[in-house]
Amino acid sequence: MDVQVANHCSVKSAAKPQSAAECGAENAPKKKSRTRRGRRGKRRRGKKANEPPPFLPPEAEEGNIEYKLKLVNPTQYRFEHLATQLKWRLQEGRGEAVYQIGVEDNGLLVGLTEEDMKASLKTLRRMAEKVGADITLLREREVDCDRARRKIAEVLVRKVPDDQQFLDLRVAVLGNVDSGKSTLLGVLTQGELDNGRGRARLNLFRHLHEIQTGRTSSISFEILGFNSKGEVVNYSDSRTAEEICESSSKMITFIDLAGHYKYLKTTIFGLTSYCPDFAMLVVGANTGIAGTTREHLGLAMALKVPIFIVVSKVDLCGKSTVEKTVRQLERVLKQPGCNKVPMVVANPDDAVTAAQQFAQSSSVTPIFTLSSVSGESLDLLKVFFNILPPLSNSKEQEELMQQLTEFQVDEIYSVPDVGTVVGGTLYSGVCREGDRLVVGPTDDGRFLRLKVCSIHRNRSGCRVLRAGQAATLALGNFDRSSLRKGMVMVSPKMNPTICCQFEAAIVLLFHAKTFRRGFQVTVHVGNVRQTATVECLLGKEELRTGERAVVCFRFLKHPEYLRVGAKLLFREGVTKGIGHVTHLLPSTQNHVPDQNRNQNHS
Repeated sequence: MDVQVANHCSVKSAAKPQSAAECGAENAPKKKSRTRRGRRGKRRRGKKANEPPPFLPPEAEEGNIEYKLKLVNPTQYRFEHLATQLKWRLQEGRGEAVYQIGVEDNGLLVGLTEEDMKASLKTLRRMAEKVGADITLLREREVDCDRARRKIAEVLVRKVPDDQQFLDLRVAVLGNVDSGKSTLLGVLTQGELDNGRGRARLNLFRHLHEIQTGRTSSISFEILGFNSKGEVVNYSDSRTAEEICESSSKMITFIDLAGHYKYLKTTIFGLTSYCPDFAMLVVGANTGIAGTTREHLGLAMALKVPIFIVVSKVDLCGKSTVEKTVRQLERVLKQPGCNKVPMVVANPDDAVTAAQQFAQSSSVTPIFTLSSVSGESLDLLKVFFNILPPLSNSKEQEELMQQLTEFQVDEIYSVPDVGTVVGGTLYSGVCREGDRLVVGPTDDGRFLRLKVCSIHRNRSGCRVLRAGQAATLALGNFDRSSLRKGMVMVSPKMNPTICCQFEAAIVLLFHAKTFRRGFQVTVHVGNVRQTATVECLLGKEELRTGERAVVCFRFLKHPEYLRVGAKLLFREGVTKGIGHVTHLLPSTQNHVPDQNRNQNHS
């Protein structure tokens, strides 16, 4: 909805009484203009009482939002029809639907009496039970219609999909070093507040030097679940990851990225490779916008990842310092380069509105102010995550699933008694246990055959992997030395185009001098990260900051698998640019998968 529900469903406010200063201004003979303005304001406020009832946007046939005027004592035939309709809305929302009760199909907020509202919610609960779902009352609002107070209700309906594939959203966590990213994730996922000295973050660190310095240098993953009733499911009750997955209808996977500048390439790899749905920028209330904060904000915007902001450590500063940091953020977000609409979340009602607006408009940027030590406003962030809908609908995912299998290799492990394991994201198609795929390209442009022995998703076993989901695949005794980050595992039916050279339409965001032929940069395209040389600039001799051009790049080490239209980001020192791949120049060393030797000893 483009119009905030909070603006439309509120009780009509009475005309405000004038202050003493305004009364004095009316009695003063010199300031007549101010008196006239006051009278005009009174007339406008008087007209407001005669305005028609407020509207929401008309109900859309597609999507997971349904308007219902009332659901009072439906006949059996009508009830069956309503249950089928609910099933459709749940399918559209990939297991979630939002019902607005007391609203006509054209968006008119009519409202219901207390008795009719109770009967309607009872019917909706019966409908949910029939399709195997639960309902959660998000909020009730009063509307004044003909001087009679009526209510509208907003209800979240959530079910576990039939195949036990829970709704999974990926959130990349960005922010400057020491802003409290890992501590916030530790509090959310462990269910215990921090002690002020970083105890909550210890479970997130992967290396000894991270524990010693308190600074994240690698990419780690944490999960936060919500059950069908909207209740938080985390590690607080001594649950294992498998139990969290089994109990959850919705899962938030946090990708904890590094804040220090020297680990910037790791942060960029996490943003480009793991395909996050949203980005959470954490800013310390005591430091404000400092260090890599602007850089991380720019990266998320360049990659078109919707971003929201969390101002942490409010327990360390006074109210004026927190307000100063929020104002600083609002100024940056409103600048021409960002063009965002900041929205400060102060209560649960704001959190519900923010979640809905954020998913529907890329310009809305919610701002939360909280503390991981005192727990202040932490519940507002949980409400936001609980309601936050997926960006893609079921139709888009179905289309991706119809395509041939393509899995991006982001991580490689050797696990005792299991063998070689790769982690990554399934870009398209469906992957099952026992599937035979090919992986590549190798340094000489080959694709090697392999077999998927088992699949794990969020640390628990999984038989089927669908497009858009992240998982780890066990490959048995496949030779690990043949694998590297940036490879893809694809169906043998696909004839993947690999290249050493490609053309891209770019925008040079910053460069100290001139960008010309022979310049070397680190190129990030999806899970591909490699140094490339600028072979030529089509139609130009050189580029300066802010200029656009089509550039031909050549990889230095080995060929890569790329897709036309893929987002591209390149950097070298202070040099930065973004763009997209426009044309691939196929490698002469490309080998058809069928001619490759079999390296799988299953």
